Amino acid sequence: MIGAGRESKEDNDLFFTCSLIDYIARKTKNRRVDVVNGLGKERIGRIYELADVYHSDNIDRVSDDFIEEANLPQGQFDNVGECHFTIPTHWDIGKVYKRLIKGAAAEQGLEIVDALFKVYRSFVSELIDDYNGSFYYENPSYILECFLENKVLE
Repeated sequence: MIGAGRESKEDNDLFFTCSLIDYIARKTKNRRVDVVNGLGKERIGRIYELADVYHSDNIDRVSDDFIEEANLPQGQFDNVGECHFTIPTHWDIGKVYKRLIKGAAAEQGLEIVDALFKVYRSFVSELIDDYNGSFYYENPSYILECFLENKVLE
């Protein structure tokens, strides 16, 4: 197919959605799960559905619009400021979540948005959010297995 990227439109849309969630979380100093819960299923669904449109806009403006629309409060969770190592970008973390959500959806027969909520509400999200730990750059299949088993595997 001429002009097709390496990934499907749905994968790119999920990648952008997860990256935007991380961007908003950094901006508001909230945990990712709090951003997801604050945005809610309808807004997350809209972000996912229109990700290609939002992606072509300035991410600062898009994030500000959603922060204001959802009335997301400023928090005190600053995993970027507390990081003692190289800080992963919101795009890096978006990729980690995208892979995990895709795997969870496939393994558990879930729609993408439902899998997104399940992943962000799991213990794995806390481990990914710890930029002083190493979990977020583990092998994607290992992260998925930990999520599926609901525990860190030895």
